[in-house]
Amino acid sequence: MTEDNVNVRLRIAVVIGSVRKPRLADSLAAWLEQELSAIDWIDLDMIDLATAPLPMHEMQPGGAAASPIAGRLAGADGFVFLTPEYNHSFPAALKNAIDWHFTEWAYKPVAFVGYGGSGGIRAIEQLRTVLPELRATTIRESVLLPMAWEHIDADGHFVAPPGATKALHSTLEELRTWARALRALRVADPVGPA
Repeated sequence: MTEDNVNVRLRIAVVIGSVRKPRLADSLAAWLEQELSAIDWIDLDMIDLATAPLPMHEMQPGGAAASPIAGRLAGADGFVFLTPEYNHSFPAALKNAIDWHFTEWAYKPVAFVGYGGSGGIRAIEQLRTVLPELRATTIRESVLLPMAWEHIDADGHFVAPPGATKALHSTLEELRTWARALRALRVADPVGPA
């Protein structure tokens, strides 16, 4: 691998999966944005599903061309899904966003930051079964934030518990490895329309 390939900047999109009001995701997304913005190889794009109008209808097999976030997803080299765990699974809005798109996910790595009573582990495990169908690669490392609401300070900021920031940076390093490798694959073998 050349020096240029090692040091290349990568566009990483954080997909915020909760659309509830109010929501814990705002504090966690702010923490992620602060941490990821400080990393020199990341060009960051924060995609908030609460502001992306993706209705539950008007969808065709293989995704919907009218998606307001399709271009941003297509331009990403990798993703971080910020997902809560609702009733042992991930939010319907996140599944809807996944299903609205197809080629945008292909040959790209996905990392997870989960939160909930168990740190979102069951939501993440279910996402690991969905995303390979779209040719996305889920990476091994993830960040689990159990009882994240207990780590919100008086100003509404998330104060990362011991080990969380280290876990995030380890996860991002694995994401970087996969994003570089899969970028080359996308160039050699692009995925066309479904």
